Amino acid sequence: MPRNGKASLLLVDDDPDLLRLLAIRLKANNYDVTAVDSGQRALAAIAASRPDLVLTDLRMEGMDGMGLFREIQASYPGLPVIILTAHGTIPEAVAAVKHGIFGYLTKPYDAEELLHHIERALTLHHGSASPAGEGQAWREDIVTRSSLMDDLLAKAQRVAVGDASILIQGESGTGKELLARAIHRASPRANQPFIAINCGAIPETLLESELFGHTKGSFTGAIADQRGLFVAADKGTLFLDEIGDMPLALQVKLLRVIETREVRPIGATRSIPFDVRIISATHRDLLREKTAGTFREDLYYRLNVVTLKLPSLSERREDISQLAKHFLTTLAPRYSREKAAFSPEALELLAKANWPGNVRQLYNVVEQSVALCPTDVIPRMFVEQAIQVEMHEMTSFEDARKRFERDYLTRILKLTHGSVTQAAKLARRNRTEFYKLLQRHGIEAAIFKHSEAK
Repeated sequence: MPRNGKASLLLVDDDPDLLRLLAIRLKANNYDVTAVDSGQRALAAIAASRPDLVLTDLRMEGMDGMGLFREIQASYPGLPVIILTAHGTIPEAVAAVKHGIFGYLTKPYDAEELLHHIERALTLHHGSASPAGEGQAWREDIVTRSSLMDDLLAKAQRVAVGDASILIQGESGTGKELLARAIHRASPRANQPFIAINCGAIPETLLESELFGHTKGSFTGAIADQRGLFVAADKGTLFLDEIGDMPLALQVKLLRVIETREVRPIGATRSIPFDVRIISATHRDLLREKTAGTFREDLYYRLNVVTLKLPSLSERREDISQLAKHFLTTLAPRYSREKAAFSPEALELLAKANWPGNVRQLYNVVEQSVALCPTDVIPRMFVEQAIQVEMHEMTSFEDARKRFERDYLTRILKLTHGSVTQAAKLARRNRTEFYKLLQRHGIEAAIFKHSEAK
């Protein structure tokens, strides 16, 4: 995205005179330009500050232009690359375009042609040649400045125009439904229904009815005909969240519906055709589930035509402060706190914290902070308390058990003033087993004997 209204370009050439000349020319055309003299320095510059486009020489010492492109393609697949070279040949041009290079110009290049290539690349890949915000309404709900997210969104926008089934993978709380809705808005189906269902939150019998519909009297409680979500989403998008939790028996029925593009409600004798774009999502590793036999291989390939992997919040830490401020702006009016803001120390804590619950957990922490803090400026203390509450609520069973054991051992040793014999009797465990428990949690009984003297 443009910074300060300017698209950012990274120039790479080991000829200092040509590099300086090109930089001057592009700056004069209102671009924000960074110039480096090698492929390695280019990769470092991209990692430090993601540009909107890269222009690179083909023949350079060390890493050449194609080598640089391959590195960019592997790590930043949404970033367009234009190659400039004095050694242009038809085979090189064909190979470059075949591998995904956006443009290929020979030196001496025509200035107008170069500017045309740059404008076209920015328009098609990032919308950077357009006024800020133009053409970006489809992704307006996704708050980010992360290069990982920009790459993902560029890919999402490209696949949105077709009808291929999309599988969104990512940890819980990363925003899979938010991305699915954005893809729907970027698609030709944007003015048609978007319907979402969590396949893991509904019992199997009810899930079948919800998806496929039922007729009156087809089962106890079916007091009227009900069209299923496939029919309700006709001409639009159906989002199947947590598809990895769907029972195997229902997976078979879902596969048949997807293959035939017809659905037969429970109790009906006739099928109903439908036209929907299917987006599914899961936090599970479906490849592993497929290998284990808990997810059907044929359904996996039907749903997984295109895969989009959402990064965890810890992989996009540059977004944490921005997201926290965005959530605060949204939530503050609910608590009559329009002027609420985080202190610098609070923002620093948010940026450094672990987020196993990802964006959803960050949202909850922001809401708890603004709800409980009595002042307009939210200090670090309230954020810290909110994070601790969230972490406690999201603790796994194993972690909860460890915490209970540690607290229990501490309390019983306090009661017995560090006597392992008495503590083991109270816990109804033999001394050897009790000592193993103490060792597992790194507790030394001797420190509780000192409390007796005090």
